[in-house]
Amino acid sequence: MRIGIPTEVKSSEKRVALTPEACATLVEKGHEVFLQKDAGVGAGFPDEDYTAVGVKIEPTADHLFKAAEMIVKVKEPQQEELSRLQKDLLLFCYLPLAAEPALTKGLQEIGLKAVAFETVEEGGKTPLLAPMSAVAGRLSVQIGTWYLHAPRGGRGELMGGIDGLQQGHVVVIGAGVAGQEAAHLSYHMGAKVTLLDINQERLDMMSSRYPGMNCEISTPERITELMPETSLLVGAVYVIGKRAPHVVTEEQIKLMPQGSVAVDISIDQGGCIATSRPCTHDMPVYTQHGVIHSAITNLPGSVPLTSSQALSQAILPYVHQLAEGEWTPALEKGINVDGGELKIAL
Repeated sequence: MRIGIPTEVKSSEKRVALTPEACATLVEKGHEVFLQKDAGVGAGFPDEDYTAVGVKIEPTADHLFKAAEMIVKVKEPQQEELSRLQKDLLLFCYLPLAAEPALTKGLQEIGLKAVAFETVEEGGKTPLLAPMSAVAGRLSVQIGTWYLHAPRGGRGELMGGIDGLQQGHVVVIGAGVAGQEAAHLSYHMGAKVTLLDINQERLDMMSSRYPGMNCEISTPERITELMPETSLLVGAVYVIGKRAPHVVTEEQIKLMPQGSVAVDISIDQGGCIATSRPCTHDMPVYTQHGVIHSAITNLPGSVPLTSSQALSQAILPYVHQLAEGEWTPALEKGINVDGGELKIAL
């Protein structure tokens, strides 16, 4: 199969879907791999690393899309890319369609088959979402602690505190991979951590792993009680293939201390905090009701080297399967659009 890896064009997105090492395994199997010129440079992989393993470099996006039978990329196609997609292409990437009705309509009109990383499912888990969720979870805490600093407009609080003083309080809603990583980092920074979820099994696992972490069933009433003492709120709610529910209301945000921070990791799926709106790496925050908000839609893109390595490693087995025409049950679940038909309920 002819596999194309384009340069990402979303704002401040420097990740690349497949590393040279991953491409080498595809070439060894007899597939042709095409890379748009400099597509890997932002993640630390120059064209020379790709050509050394047999990848062919295409000078422009137009050339790349025309050369390929399957496009493997990181983020969903942007408006400028839709015109390059053809009916006979197979698209494999992140596709947050629940939050992107215009993109959904565009892909349906083109008539191609689109497989979303985040809805490939095995054993109730989403293996292609997990690595970026882990990165996003950790980054959410790094962002939150940075914006708690007074020069950044925050309340001037040291998250881990110091001996004899009360530490900051991090409330994480959602105990999936992203929420677990956010809670993990906050815990080891010395913060007081409350983790909320509706899955008791996950909460029990986290409670046994992190003595002293408050792991509780999430209810609207409990969220309301916690907000006045919350230094950093991390929203990490995810429902496979669907728009994220608003689990934090605007009235609850108003209860948070002035200069506190709310980071919404779920923004790709519409956000789980009512006051969230999409941010970029160039404009990562805004303030509403005295609370600093950050909801960057491609948060792992800020660490493209780590993110590209983790993503490439995760998707590679599935790229091999698609290239060989092996439609496993996991990949079948990943089909979001096919021949103009929407295959998932948004």
